[in-house]
Amino acid sequence: MVGRPEAEWDGAAVRAWLDSRVAAARADQVAAERHGWERRVDCDKSAAEEMVCAALASEAASASQVAFLQELRRLLERDNYVWRGVYDDGRFDRHARTYLRKLARMARANAGFENTRRYQ
Repeated sequence: MVGRPEAEWDGAAVRAWLDSRVAAARADQVAAERHGWERRVDCDKSAAEEMVCAALASEAASASQVAFLQELRRLLERDNYVWRGVYDDGRFDRHARTYLRKLARMARANAGFENTRRYQ
């Protein structure tokens, strides 16, 4: 999708997108847990998505594009991430950083936040 730099930042739409991603990540974690040990990678990936989106869902973090990018940068600078129900800390950290970089690309382009479908 091509970025829309002419479009104005919509903090409410970003928060709605983040909330939808938290709900989808939780549902994905439940589905992965039901499949057991062989789906632990999917569980860690979904947990990382939930952690990142929950951390960014505040009104202050998403009020402006600049504030959102600053919060993303602050999260990327952390040494490690702690979250419940994680199978492998190293893998979880990699997934969290990957998801943070994806959100940074989306925020810089101001694109993709309108897609609130569960599977993306």
